[in-house]
Amino acid sequence: MKISVVLAAYNGEKYICEQLSSVLSQLGENDEVIVSDDNPAGKTKDAVLSLGDSRIIYTVGEGKGVVKNFENALRKARGDIIFLCDQDDVWLPGKVDTVTAAVQSGCDLVLHDASVTDENLNITDESYFRTHGSNGSFAKNIIKNSFVGCCMAFTRPVLECALPFPENVPMHDWWIALIAMKKGYRVKLIDTPLILWRRHGGNVTGGKTSLASKIRWRAVIIASLARAGRRKD
Repeated sequence: MKISVVLAAYNGEKYICEQLSSVLSQLGENDEVIVSDDNPAGKTKDAVLSLGDSRIIYTVGEGKGVVKNFENALRKARGDIIFLCDQDDVWLPGKVDTVTAAVQSGCDLVLHDASVTDENLNITDESYFRTHGSNGSFAKNIIKNSFVGCCMAFTRPVLECALPFPENVPMHDWWIALIAMKKGYRVKLIDTPLILWRRHGGNVTGGKTSLASKIRWRAVIIASLARAGRRKD
């Protein structure tokens, strides 16, 4: 079972080598890590290639933001299981084995817990799930999204039903989870923290949004889900 890890990078040179090292140590020789770089003029490419690992596939993004950057990476993924990955976290030992076991037991999309840290990896929140009330309800996740990409993995059929992303979809992870649930794929939440989720001033995702933006995003998501058909077996 081939694993693809997709990572959307933007000025990621400060932490990306530490992150990639924690990922690569858990992968097999036939697995792959796809890094889509939305600022190829920066220093990310040199940092990534300095690792000298043939499993890393470096590609240039479209320069259209994090959602399109992840879509660019996802389109190049060839694995049976696809892990989403941020550039500045650290994967804890056993993450890949734990998630893969859940998929092999029949799950199509997995969301696991995370321990939130500061920029120096000092833990500030032992459980993101507990603090944010994460759950696997379709209706509740339209109102309040639990599915953060850095804690997600899914099968190729889920990927194929999620692509292409609808125009103006607010976040890739939210869309992937909701469309998978709508189409009847099995979702599993794992309560164990499997990453150190580094939060710092330079994070691209996970920031504050205005009420107007939240309302607009939900309108786009609901309209996109309404246009999507049911799962066809």
